[in-house]
Amino acid sequence: MEYTLKELMTIMAAREIQDDDIVFCGTGISMVAAMAAKHINAPNSIIFFETGAIDSRLEEVPMAVADPRVMFGAASNSGLLESFATMQNQITGGRVIGILGAAQVDKYGNLNSTCIGDYFQPQIRFSGSGGACDVASFVPRCLIFMQHEKRKFPIMLDYLTSPGYLDGPGARENAGLMSGGPTAVITNLGVMYFDHDTKEMYLAYYYPGVSPQTILDNMEFGVDISRAKEAESPTEHELKILRETVDPHKLIL
Repeated sequence: MEYTLKELMTIMAAREIQDDDIVFCGTGISMVAAMAAKHINAPNSIIFFETGAIDSRLEEVPMAVADPRVMFGAASNSGLLESFATMQNQITGGRVIGILGAAQVDKYGNLNSTCIGDYFQPQIRFSGSGGACDVASFVPRCLIFMQHEKRKFPIMLDYLTSPGYLDGPGARENAGLMSGGPTAVITNLGVMYFDHDTKEMYLAYYYPGVSPQTILDNMEFGVDISRAKEAESPTEHELKILRETVDPHKLIL
């Protein structure tokens, strides 16, 4: 079946979500990916939002985390404090996975969503961390959505907003952060994982019709491509769920 790159990115992210995960997601494609996973491969996963809604029914895709639809049929409607406490709770914290986006990512999965250029005289100023730094600091696993362009994969970030593996093995722990970190960077060209020992990004999957060299050409730093495989295209069932159940009005997709 034909599919768009945004649909493919969504399905690739959904496949990363496990059945007992507690998914902390924001607005847009991350929300669609979490909903798709719950309908396809992770029916027992729980979605929650920084605005405090936990395990909502989500019969329609919300347009933002403050959309009243995130609260419909929820197991709990609380607030920001309770939401962020859920990430750090000893019982639930080990099962939480965050889904984030940013303007830049480096080889260790550190994120910039603050500015491009000098902080005091930036070329572009973004909205900043929001809750992203908290998520990156306190949850054991993160998925990162990114458009695959050379400027978005720099050798050095213009600003470190949210921590990945900082400067390599042991750096998170030395900085007093929770162990864990980003597990995948999902782009419109492929999917990168992080090496267990070096904590550096490597190419895990390239999309049908995309070569590993094309991916390298769109990054400032090099990554290992020896483990790369061609990603499996979305199945008819996955696309049907995505298009007819999750986002039938194409509000996000």
